[in-house]
Amino acid sequence: MSEISIKTYDSYHFGFLYDLTEQHLKHLTKLFKTYPKPVNSVLGGRSSVVFEEINGLGSIVIKYYRRGGLIRYLVKQRYFKCGKTRGQKEYELLQKVRLLGINVPEPIAFSYHGRLFYKGWLVTREIKEHQTLADLSFSNENRTLKIMKEVTRQISILIKNNILHVDLHPGNVIVDNQDRVYIIDFDKGRLFHGKNTSLRNRYQRRWDRAVKKYRLPEILRASN
Repeated sequence: MSEISIKTYDSYHFGFLYDLTEQHLKHLTKLFKTYPKPVNSVLGGRSSVVFEEINGLGSIVIKYYRRGGLIRYLVKQRYFKCGKTRGQKEYELLQKVRLLGINVPEPIAFSYHGRLFYKGWLVTREIKEHQTLADLSFSNENRTLKIMKEVTRQISILIKNNILHVDLHPGNVIVDNQDRVYIIDFDKGRLFHGKNTSLRNRYQRRWDRAVKKYRLPEILRASN
């Protein structure tokens, strides 16, 4: 993996492999201060995002890290910094799985603001004209069945390489208009220290639980 460049702009710390200019950094820091819109989708999750077109970068997505659980009522965005930030960890994992042949949104940069406590962001390339597998399953059964073959193949690569995506479900799989499949939201993902069968079972349980909880079409359960 190539070495990540670190740069600070206006007290925002950036890490990236791209040659981001000062104008890019200025534009991004301005966007970090905007209020993001929640993901509007079945199983959209907690993540909030901003879509933007930036000259020289193209269409990008900015992910804002937000807390879950009861603590979110007290602290929504700040995290205690101990080592790498959540954005850097996800950025590096995206780079790793891309090298393994997993389709994920192309990571562009990560950023954080603060020292002991920080706010964090992840910048990725936008996947144009996409929908989640969960949404697709309600509208096109035949297409969903076809897509599931590729989903299963990519999950098998994760399992083979002992990579745990902690929240893999049909809402974190997106499909573009060319039927290309992408797995998203690798936040808190990590190497799994255990047998492949244990990892496979963990993926299966999380997937089936989501299908049942959100009353998704049974074709998703049967195909996985």
